[in-house]
Amino acid sequence: MKIGYSRQGLSFRAFICAFVLTAAFYVTSFAAAAQSVRGECVRLHILANSDSAKDQELKIKVRDRLLSSGSDLFSGSTDIKEVEKKLQKSENELITEALKVIKDEGFDYKVTINICDEYFTTRSYGRYTMPAGKYKAVKVIIGEGKGQNWWCVMFPPLCLPGFSETEPESFLTESGSKLIQEKPVLEPRFIIVEWFEKLCDKIG
Repeated sequence: MKIGYSRQGLSFRAFICAFVLTAAFYVTSFAAAAQSVRGECVRLHILANSDSAKDQELKIKVRDRLLSSGSDLFSGSTDIKEVEKKLQKSENELITEALKVIKDEGFDYKVTINICDEYFTTRSYGRYTMPAGKYKAVKVIIGEGKGQNWWCVMFPPLCLPGFSETEPESFLTESGSKLIQEKPVLEPRFIIVEWFEKLCDKIG
């Protein structure tokens, strides 16, 4: 009886070890693909002056102008390094476009646009899901920047006109392209990666 129990115990422990190792490999592989996605994308993050209806409407109009500018700016680009160079050169141009909208709508708010690294939670855009973590971002602050924010992916152009006609494989690695088209937010691997990235962001 003792031998039988011991064998059962060993078999159970072996099963648990195999399961843990498989799960660890599965999540680690997923995390590596998530890191690849973060290194190949540029996010857009806009903060409104306040939560008033007029300020929120203004935020959307500024968004539309910047997305239109981004469509022209990124036209023909398939490499993240090329995109980052274009953004750095076009930062003042983007500010000018945003200020035009603000002035045309009768406001005198200042606007700040920074090209920076920023943490984002897991987000879904239609059939695409972006894993949590730090991304290169175009951060736009209108006025006081105390209102509800809006964000999307500028590159690959998930929220730019015409993206529906373009496959993500044109911009991302094979593993990255596959990842963003997998099941979204509640998928366990996305949750684990988000928890880990939040911890890293706090420590950092």
